[in-house]
Amino acid sequence: MFARIRPHALSLFFGVIFVLALIGQSIAGFYAFTDDQRSHGGATASFSEFVTSSDFVVDVAENWQSEYLQFFLFILVTVWLVQKGSPESKKPGDEGLGSDEEQLVGAHATARSPRWARVRGWRRHIYSNSLLLVMGAAFLLSWWAQSIAGTTVYNTEQLEHGEATVTWLQYVAGADFWNRTLQNWQSEFLAVGSMVALSIFLRQRGSAESKPVGTPHHETSTASE
Repeated sequence: MFARIRPHALSLFFGVIFVLALIGQSIAGFYAFTDDQRSHGGATASFSEFVTSSDFVVDVAENWQSEYLQFFLFILVTVWLVQKGSPESKKPGDEGLGSDEEQLVGAHATARSPRWARVRGWRRHIYSNSLLLVMGAAFLLSWWAQSIAGTTVYNTEQLEHGEATVTWLQYVAGADFWNRTLQNWQSEFLAVGSMVALSIFLRQRGSAESKPVGTPHHETSTASE
């Protein structure tokens, strides 16, 4: 069994710790929500009611959307922008979409290439951008979920304080939504930028995200420039 799992260990590892972290968040969030409701004399909820509530969904969705935005932008900008010395970047001079020969599409595809890489027209175009499209869709869907759940949570708090509720459009144009959104965006942008810059000078032996330990700082890859 281990021989079957080993080639997929990276995906499985992150899948497992994701599920564990989500379960942990739901349990901690449930107790925090219950304590808050009791301290304010509000109605408590069961665990199943909590994990399907807007209070839980908005916290999950606002983190998901920022993560998918991070990868969407990183995938997009690394097509055209480079950082000399970083293993997270193509080498200077390699900017752009690459030739059909480099990308192994159309007449240059091999028998082992994905089927849509061998065809012409809209299918190849979609497949050529499929990673970006899926990341972008995941970002938009989770951002939309955050806005819907956030509107419900915000209006609940407004009613508790005897204040007027707002529409979805008013909420997404308001400070609460953008405070939730931007506090996640800035941390993601900082993390990606730090990885790009620090990997120029720092190393982690054996990691695919690092250059070999002895590679000069100015080299973007192990091949000399």
